[in-house]
Amino acid sequence: MSVEDPASAAARLAASFGFEEIAPEEKAGRVKAVFERVAARYDLMNDLMSAGIHRLWKEAMLDWLAPRPGMHLLDVAGGTGDVALRFLSRVRGEGRVTVVDYNFAMVEVGRDRALDAGWLAEIDWVVGDAQCLPLPDASVEAYTIAFGIRNVTRIDRALAEARRVLKPGGRFLCLEFSKLSLPLLEPLYDLYSFTVLPALGGLVAGDAESYRYLAESIRRFPDQRTFAALVEAAGLERVRYRNLSGGIAAIHSAWRL
Repeated sequence: MSVEDPASAAARLAASFGFEEIAPEEKAGRVKAVFERVAARYDLMNDLMSAGIHRLWKEAMLDWLAPRPGMHLLDVAGGTGDVALRFLSRVRGEGRVTVVDYNFAMVEVGRDRALDAGWLAEIDWVVGDAQCLPLPDASVEAYTIAFGIRNVTRIDRALAEARRVLKPGGRFLCLEFSKLSLPLLEPLYDLYSFTVLPALGGLVAGDAESYRYLAESIRRFPDQRTFAALVEAAGLERVRYRNLSGGIAAIHSAWRL
C-alpha cells in the first residue's frame, strides 16, 4: 500500500466535494447543507447502511480508549451524541463530554437524545469548527471523532487542533471509513456504495444526492497508512491503526506526549 504525501493528501481533500473538484472555501458550506438535510434520519440511516455494524465499530473505538471515571472527552463531529452517550454509560456518568459539531441541526438531534436518556449536566453541546476548536490548550484527556474527519475542509488543521487541546498524555482516536484490505470485495462494495446506498438515502431520508456524496467522500479519503502519516505530521505520536470489517472502517490511535 503506497503512502501519499501528507501535505498533498490534505490539499487534495480540501479541494474535493466527493468526486467533484471545488474551491476549498466552498466545501464547508456544501458539507453543512448535506448534514442539515440528513440530520433527522442520520442515525437511522447509519443503522440501515451498516446493518447496525457501526454500533460495534464505535464500541471498538471506546474499548481502545478504555474510558475511566473523571475523564473529560472531546467528541468532534459527534452532533447526534452517539459516542458521547456510549462514553457516559461506560463511566456511569462520572465523566464529562464536550461535543463539538459544525452543524446546529445535528447538535439539536443529539441534545434531544441526551435529554431523553437523562444526561443533562454531563454534556456540553457546542456548535464549532474542528479546524478552530473553541477550547483552551491542553484542556481534555481524550479526543474522538467518528465518521467526521473526511468532511472537514483541511484535515491537517483539524489534526493540529486535536493535538493542541489534548493534555500531555492525552489520547486521540479517529474512527473513519477506510480502504478495503480484501481487493476481491471491491466490485461488490462499489455496487453497494454507488447504487444501493443512494437509493436507500432517497427512500428513507428523501435525499439520494447527499448519500451519493457520502459514498464518494469515502473513496476520496486517504488509505490507512497515508492517514497515519497525516496524524504523525500533526505532532501526535505512537500512531497505530486497526482495520475493522476487512478495512471498510479503521480506527487510528495516537497520543500527545
